[in-house]
Amino acid sequence: MVEDVKEELKEDAKSESEMSEAEKRDRVIQLAFAGDPQRFQEFCDTVREALPAGTGAVLRGSSVTGVRYEDGAPFDADGPGTSDLDLTLLGEEAINFYTLTGFYVPKIHSRPLCDKDPDIAPDLVPLREKLMRMVGRPVNIQASRDFVMFLRGDIIGQPYLTLFESGQDATTQA
Repeated sequence: MVEDVKEELKEDAKSESEMSEAEKRDRVIQLAFAGDPQRFQEFCDTVREALPAGTGAVLRGSSVTGVRYEDGAPFDADGPGTSDLDLTLLGEEAINFYTLTGFYVPKIHSRPLCDKDPDIAPDLVPLREKLMRMVGRPVNIQASRDFVMFLRGDIIGQPYLTLFESGQDATTQA
């Protein structure tokens, strides 16, 4: 029975790339922000205000799909606040936050700033800590070039929710 549910959730996650931005936004708000759109907006505003102009941001992972990729377990399956938020920053300025050792692909795609690797983007640590206090759960922050998100999302089909796009001013999205 449990295996059937896990398999069904995995199948649902595969179709997530077909969800609209509004549907993904609603899911993120329900799962990660206790259904409170204002908390979500405050999160977006905090991220936007902490970043250089022209930097974009997206959420990826189980907060968007509703399930963990590895095992198909539902978001927060291990209790409230146990699932993390995977925040990816986009653009040249975002890449520059990371030390040379903080990349999977140098100057293209970083490793996530997390408890395990707190020294790979020291200037982002205060933002990460603030976001974690706001949402009551771990927040991992990664940086990528825009084309990496295009490849992962639009070509490979890994769903993500755009919080604000690279090159947008602070009044336009989310």
